[in-house]
Amino acid sequence: MKKKFTMHIQSHPSILYFGTPVMLISTTNENGTFNLAPSSSVFWLGWRCMVGLAASSKTTQNLLREKECVINLPSSDLADAVNKLAKTTGSNPVPAGKVAKGYFHEPDKFERAGLTPVNSKTVKPPSVLECPVQLEAVVEAIHELAAEDDAMRGKIIVFEMRIQRVQLEETILMDGKPDHVDPDKWRPLIMSFQEFYGLGSKAGASTLAQIPESSYRTADFTRALETY
Repeated sequence: MKKKFTMHIQSHPSILYFGTPVMLISTTNENGTFNLAPSSSVFWLGWRCMVGLAASSKTTQNLLREKECVINLPSSDLADAVNKLAKTTGSNPVPAGKVAKGYFHEPDKFERAGLTPVNSKTVKPPSVLECPVQLEAVVEAIHELAAEDDAMRGKIIVFEMRIQRVQLEETILMDGKPDHVDPDKWRPLIMSFQEFYGLGSKAGASTLAQIPESSYRTADFTRALETY
């Protein structure tokens, strides 16, 4: 049956978070301890991604200094653990903007969330054992968002991250294909307008699925294999 369309109206949402995966980014603090922070401002191209973060956040400071992290992707059943980190910060004192939003300093994010750190292979920060996807990454470029705008300049930093090692839980892989994630098994935690969601059933067959995944490989793929 043909879909019945309704009227569109002009709207002014305060944010435009139409749905992106939640990340738990682990980084190294200046004293050698580790920070773990949730974020969902990300998009992916090949083995790279662009991650947007507040300039005042502890994760941003650690990335600017150390140039490496682990991007852990939680499944939808880890929403409670992510919530335990939602209003925490590794920064002390807490930035004024976060104080106004009810944030507080938490030095041990892993313990608070009940998550388990495990050693990474190519970077210092640990991965999160409970996350089905663990992506060891390095910073390749740093961009300032809205640098031309006097009101926004210096508030948001965008990091171009290159993935150099991927760890995947076996339960989300295609049977007999260790290098292929099964989208029918992988259920990421999605942030949509500040609320958590999971993925539903497949909406239909995709024409793009007829193209082998290997055809999208870039030089970063080969470079990652050579890293370890």
